[in-house]
Amino acid sequence: MTSERPAWFVLTRHWLSLVGVALLATALISLLFVLPQQIRGHVDNPYVGIVVFLVLPAIFFIGLLLIPIGVYLSKRQIRRGLDAETFDRKMALRRITWFFGATTLLNILVGTQVTYRAVEHMETPQFCGGTCHTMNPELAAYENSPHSRVECVECHVAPGAAGWISSKTNGIRQLVESVLNTYPRPIPSALESSRLVPARETCENCHWPRKFGGVRLRVFSKYADDEPNTRSETVLLMLVGGNRISGIHGAHLGRGVHIRFAAADAKRQTIPWVEYRNADTGDVRTFVAPETQPHSAEALPKFEMECVDCHNRPTHTFDLPERAMDKALALGDIAVGLPYIKKRSVELLKANYATSAEAAAKLPPTLAAFYQQNYPDVYAARSQDIHHAGEAVLAIYSRNVFPDLKVTWGTYPNNLGHTDYPGCFRCHDGSHTTADGRAITQDCSTCHESLAMDEASPEILKTLGIADRISKVQKQ
Repeated sequence: MTSERPAWFVLTRHWLSLVGVALLATALISLLFVLPQQIRGHVDNPYVGIVVFLVLPAIFFIGLLLIPIGVYLSKRQIRRGLDAETFDRKMALRRITWFFGATTLLNILVGTQVTYRAVEHMETPQFCGGTCHTMNPELAAYENSPHSRVECVECHVAPGAAGWISSKTNGIRQLVESVLNTYPRPIPSALESSRLVPARETCENCHWPRKFGGVRLRVFSKYADDEPNTRSETVLLMLVGGNRISGIHGAHLGRGVHIRFAAADAKRQTIPWVEYRNADTGDVRTFVAPETQPHSAEALPKFEMECVDCHNRPTHTFDLPERAMDKALALGDIAVGLPYIKKRSVELLKANYATSAEAAAKLPPTLAAFYQQNYPDVYAARSQDIHHAGEAVLAIYSRNVFPDLKVTWGTYPNNLGHTDYPGCFRCHDGSHTTADGRAITQDCSTCHESLAMDEASPEILKTLGIADRISKVQKQ
């Protein structure tokens, strides 16, 4: 008969035990690589929690379950006399040494490469917007934004333990909603859902609102709905200000300035109550919109004004059809010389398509058919430009409208400015007044100086020497 077997021999006798030990080692060694990321203070990637608290524990407990099953089956084999051969201790030691050596090398490979690559992938916008969440609209807008090289977690996860816990809580909720297909449509913005990380913890890591910003020259090109797509320019000198200097930032976020407001809706488009405090001067003023009762305003949620109350779409910006076409024409993505290209394109963009696939199938051919029927000479001479225009118009639609998620034109208002949405006029409408009759100013020169308004060839652009550069696109 065989000599008495040590416990480790029974443990490694059956292949299920070996698999269990391998899984156990995999989980423990992988934890050594990913767990330090959870205790660094600022969590760069909230999705590490999926690996740490879901994937690795699952592997760990599966391994624990397989080990006793393998031990039990191994003992059954011994009792049945299936291993009645003489026990070779050296061979068993060599066997277990090879096993643990191979397992260790495999786990080093897993820990240093697979686990690291998985965690790294979960930082990418493609994972956040396309894999983990159903956020195709946000991903499309992100890829077309000034922040397209900034990782999602840099803005959506606050530093410290509180931010870490909040991101894990939201992540679990979003995971459940995605699995059960119960997420809201359209997806509410972070501002609307009150889950937005404060700007001082995210935006202000790169931007400093109290720093003097001086003035900014903005040129807005607009194209008419007439046959030649007549271009006009609006030139504004934006008075950004900052610190103690007046202007947009100085008046709202300057030293000592604190502004609170009450919102009557989740999107914060209706603001019936505003409180202005200046800690340096001691000035305190409360402005109330007409027909707003004090007790009703007091019952509304209050918010401390910050960057995102105006810059609410700094990355996930969605255009309206007219504005999107003006940009495409100004940038040369669509040939301006095509007759009625803006008017017809806007009509096609506003048409009702049941799915994105239907829009892709109908929009470019319909635009081409318009020129074939109404401008056959233009189509014959510029079919390539018309083809490119159809693709560009479809790209505009694909970035802004998502029928399956109930995202259409104007679903997400942009509070920057006051051209397309109320924006500044939510407060600066001239009707928010104090008890003694003082109103929040609506004077245009408070925020910007108008150098040209819808002019075909503004003199200021010639003076600045940039008129020719801007008008180059008109020759297309």
